[in-house]
Amino acid sequence: MSRFYSPALTRRAFLTSAAAGAVGAMLPLSRQSPAIAAAVREIRLRAAPGRARLLPEPSGEISAWCYNGTAPGPEIRVRQGDRLRVEVENGLAEETTVHWHGVRVPHTMDGVPHLTQKPIGTGERFVYEFDAVDAGTFWYHPHQRSFEQVGRGLYGPLIIEEREPVRVDRDVTWVLGDWRLTKSGAVSEDFGNMHDIHHNGRVGNAVTINGRVPDTFSVSPGERIRLRLINGANARIFSPDFTGLQPVVIALDGQPVAPHVPDGGRVVLGPAMRADLILDMTGKPGSRVSIFDRFYEGLEYRLVDFVHAGSPLRERVPDWPLVLPANPLPEPDLETASRNEVVFNGGMMGEMVAQDMGESMGAGAPGGTVRDMKSMTGMMQAMNSGTAWFINGIAADEASHDMKPAMTLAWNKSHVIAMTNATAWHHPIHLHGHSFRVISRNGQPNRHREWQDTVLVSPREKVEIAFVADNPGDWMFHCHVLEHQAGGMMAVVRIA
Repeated sequence: MSRFYSPALTRRAFLTSAAAGAVGAMLPLSRQSPAIAAAVREIRLRAAPGRARLLPEPSGEISAWCYNGTAPGPEIRVRQGDRLRVEVENGLAEETTVHWHGVRVPHTMDGVPHLTQKPIGTGERFVYEFDAVDAGTFWYHPHQRSFEQVGRGLYGPLIIEEREPVRVDRDVTWVLGDWRLTKSGAVSEDFGNMHDIHHNGRVGNAVTINGRVPDTFSVSPGERIRLRLINGANARIFSPDFTGLQPVVIALDGQPVAPHVPDGGRVVLGPAMRADLILDMTGKPGSRVSIFDRFYEGLEYRLVDFVHAGSPLRERVPDWPLVLPANPLPEPDLETASRNEVVFNGGMMGEMVAQDMGESMGAGAPGGTVRDMKSMTGMMQAMNSGTAWFINGIAADEASHDMKPAMTLAWNKSHVIAMTNATAWHHPIHLHGHSFRVISRNGQPNRHREWQDTVLVSPREKVEIAFVADNPGDWMFHCHVLEHQAGGMMAVVRIA
């Protein structure tokens, strides 16, 4: 059963976090299983201004943008194989769309304005319809002016349950987010400012779980929990430290992974990324386990406390299986895969990093190529005029999503994309319409070769991903720091 749970809150927790600063289109027949049931789940979502309460009374509500009156929006939970039909009504004073992040939908259902659909105008409706092909933890959000619409609260969880889920006592969803608030407690109106765009994006000063600043989360001693983490923030990278609970990762970005304990007990989630954890509550009644977020050095903060309450459910950790059933993803063939080089440039200190990488990597390497191109001068001129970020020397127009494909990949063939981050900032890179294997980092094989749809690429890092391009159409490929996307770090990948 879903427990879309809001932990208890205190003003102390708020101050602690503030101190951190910080229709009917079908999928290709190859995706369909004869055993999939034809159940149709109909959902209605209305995007409109509303109110949200980040802190308990006597603190007041703040203005937010909501789905069905809540921020985050309601949890949508369906079974794998169901057909989902979502009617979206736009009650905003501007256009919007809904993107189903990580879900392998048909091209016309992807929710990218001007690329896959006409934006939903004020007072208009649009029906999204697609099959829940993959089980896993996903989420939904606008792709229209997302740096502001998401930042005001428009996002929500989408859970697609396995036909044979792992056994747990509770299945819990946490949507992690943050809000930038003024001293008066209102949402800051400085969306899309140049400082955020050129640096690390809009990092808020109030960290929330399911729309509330958290304090405690009540658990039963001996309880086993499946905790679904979703990073819905514009730019904040989360790295909760679960060391005291020995977390086991069983899925990343909705896709099963070999169960493993993350390094140091820390789970790193860039914006838009997800992780499913198994947590066994081994504490004694009345004990607490504090979870600290430690991604930003020197800005660590307590995220939440697990409080063991009540009688123990069991004396020993259960030996229930942890392996999730695989989703129907085609395995890329690395021997026959095409190879495609992508370089990310721009941002503050970007020219210095690109030049340094060019010198260290040698002539002809991606960093050196970008440094030596005549377009470097053009990029710097563009940055001075407001554009900040580039993919292979080209900045996208986020307002129109009107751009030529950066690369064209053969349909139903395997492809490798080698991505070099020649900037001073982290970039969570998201490819629409597909999941991919993360095969290497800086030339070293990736231990788990996990399937993801969003991969965090660190400054000066090179990451290689591989996938089968089995979903035809023009797909977005962009940084999910939403201010970086707005500043130009966005491209189109054509599958044809």
